[in-house]
Amino acid sequence: MSTFYYSNPIGLEHIVPTGHPERPDRLRALEAVFEHEHFASLERHLAPEAAAESVLLAHPESHLARVRAAIPESGMAQIDADTVAGPRAMEAALISVGGAMAAVDAVFAKEADNAFVATRPPGHHAEKDRSMGFCLFNQAAIAARHAQKVHGAERVAIVDWDVHHGNGTQDIFWDDESVFYFSTHQMPLYPGTGALGETGKGNIFNAPLSTNDGSDHFHEAFRTRILPALEAAHVDLIIISAGFDAHHRDPLAEINLVANDFDWATGKVMEIAGRHANDRVVSLLEGGYDLVGLAESAAAHVMRLQKG
Repeated sequence: MSTFYYSNPIGLEHIVPTGHPERPDRLRALEAVFEHEHFASLERHLAPEAAAESVLLAHPESHLARVRAAIPESGMAQIDADTVAGPRAMEAALISVGGAMAAVDAVFAKEADNAFVATRPPGHHAEKDRSMGFCLFNQAAIAARHAQKVHGAERVAIVDWDVHHGNGTQDIFWDDESVFYFSTHQMPLYPGTGALGETGKGNIFNAPLSTNDGSDHFHEAFRTRILPALEAAHVDLIIISAGFDAHHRDPLAEINLVANDFDWATGKVMEIAGRHANDRVVSLLEGGYDLVGLAESAAAHVMRLQKG
């Protein structure tokens, strides 16, 4: 398998208050682990900054204008209770979008079989017209629309194993049968969405986990709820919202996964991509706030992307 790795140092300049969990050190931890010789074959690329108009693939103009207006010239602006923007937040967010779109281009051009985009801020909490949960724009949703608009993808899947439900992605595709959303997440937990009964047009598949669930429950949720529906969807591209905050060390949740669980889930998704999507998998960094847990889990994930 050929794997592209996208990053950009501008992500380190997206500033947050001291003690904020979604901090630049997350990217530093990933850069350190991917310097290991196990990742020597990764083809590294600078995640490009997307044109601001790319945001309109998944968000209305009013949302783009609101985020632009919120960016301060200095200091930090509070977008919501959890979401902060400094002077380079817009640039960092557009790089997250641009990296996701570039990864989609690469797998459709068959330059790579798959890709991992390690940028911040994350995106899966950003709804159609609302930034929240550390997220300004929803790069997974934008990438799915880009695949459809530019590469003719008819059906796209977004698999989200972040411990927090991707309310934004669900909101954007609630009425769209061409994009399938699959999520494992802890309930009850922020943002409060993601119940089994939330099914959209039959394209939304939630598999909530309970507090203190571990590997067995996660595997069961995948086997019984996620994988059969993903197999049946026959999609042209699988996007992973790769949050690693279900790791047992993470401070923001109470799910007890280990790095090998992310290896296993990655492999299962890749098997289906091999049967239906010409191997095309694009993985986008979402959460993961304990630096050791994040590094271990992302390493296992990317190692599996490389090995197939």
